Amino acid sequence: MGFFNAVLGNAGEMDLNDATEELATILGQGEQIELAYKLIRDMIILTDRRLILIDKQGLTGRKVEYRSLPYKSITMYTVETTGHFDLDAELKLWISGQHDPIALEFNGSTNVYALQGLLAAKIAGK
Repeated sequence: MGFFNAVLGNAGEMDLNDATEELATILGQGEQIELAYKLIRDMIILTDRRLILIDKQGLTGRKVEYRSLPYKSITMYTVETTGHFDLDAELKLWISGQHDPIALEFNGSTNVYALQGLLAAKIAGK
C-alpha cells in the first residue's frame, strides 16, 4: 500500500532518526524534528521552530527546494480526515502574504490528529 500511496501523492509518516540524519545540514543548532512525513522524495517536516517543505526536483533529485515556514506565519489551517471512500487526509495551510493555501495530502495510516495537535500548539504559542 505504501507504493500506491506514493503514486497517488499521499505522504506517510517517516522515522524521526532518518529525517534528522538526512536534514542535519539545514537544521538550526539545537533544532529538533517533532514529526516527519515522506512522499517518494519530497518531505514535510515539523520541528520545534518551523515547518519545512522539501521538494526534490529533476530526475536525480539533486536540486532541492527547502521552504521554511515559521509557525507564526501560519494564519489558518484545516485538516480533513479520511472517510469511507476518500482514503487520504488533507492539510491546508494559509500563510500570511499568500492568497492561496498550501495543500498537503497524507495517506490513511497517518495520524492527522497528532499533526493537528502539534500545529495547534505551535500556532497558539506564536
